[in-house]
Amino acid sequence: MWERVLDRADVHDPEARQGYTAQLQAVRRFAPAEYLAARLLLPSPVQPDIVALVAFMHETDDRIDRGLRQEREAALRRWRDLTSEALTSGASSQPVLQTLAWTVRRHPGLHGRIGAFLDGAVKEVRWERFGSEAEVERYIEDYSLPALMLSMCLLAPAAAAAAADFERACLALITAMQRLDFLEDIAEDVQEGRIGISDEALARHGLTAADLGPEAAGTAPVAALVAGQAATAGVYLEAARPIAALAATEYRPFLRAVLRVQEARSAAVLKAGASLVAHPCRPSAARCGAALIREMVRRNNLWKRGDTQGSCVKRGSQ
Repeated sequence: MWERVLDRADVHDPEARQGYTAQLQAVRRFAPAEYLAARLLLPSPVQPDIVALVAFMHETDDRIDRGLRQEREAALRRWRDLTSEALTSGASSQPVLQTLAWTVRRHPGLHGRIGAFLDGAVKEVRWERFGSEAEVERYIEDYSLPALMLSMCLLAPAAAAAAADFERACLALITAMQRLDFLEDIAEDVQEGRIGISDEALARHGLTAADLGPEAAGTAPVAALVAGQAATAGVYLEAARPIAALAATEYRPFLRAVLRVQEARSAAVLKAGASLVAHPCRPSAARCGAALIREMVRRNNLWKRGDTQGSCVKRGSQ
């Protein structure tokens, strides 16, 4: 089946086919839910490019997320140099960068997106705490949004005004997703000394970062903190809902599924409540699976009626 996807995406060179297949396997390992949604719901022509971009984003994040701040900054500088060399020459000894170079050749507009993402990664390697909610928002705009737009730009509408609306919806979506990430991973983040909940939000509930140890599981202030942060994520998730309607018909099932998975994550966070300081939570696999199945059925019904094209017209990145 993946071989047919590569055929429909016009990836015929044997080396490129092997490269995209290797990145597909990597994405399946580190992001199984996202892998499944993309494979089941995205049109074939865009799948290899999405896989390559998600793999690059993950590799970047992994390389700059280890060690002391100075080590992370040095890792980012080295990775930027390797990425620049790959995009300039079209070749790299790093498999993920070689696949990225092929993808950029197919979508030249990605140069700007990759640059914005790597610029934002500077903020990722430097943050340790957020003093205010405004700092959280700036972090999301500077790093999380460019990371999301690496792949989402391939699903954006062609018209400039609609593309701008789509990116605003993407900002709302990634704000909800990032805030849910910070809640899901409180226990791990506290141990690493990098907390994604601002001092301002903590103070609102009479808390400091020191109050978020596992012994605080079940306490009322922490429960109120989680509920308040989840409510904020919910506001942004509601603002993201136009994203599916703004995209071309063939991309809507995937985008609706993404929204429903975030709803499942939000429900899991609210259910976990103050226990999040003791251990992370993940959304219900059954609920996420049901969202994918529902969108597969809707998509197949559209195809039967001829309302969309399963092959999808290839377009350049925004």
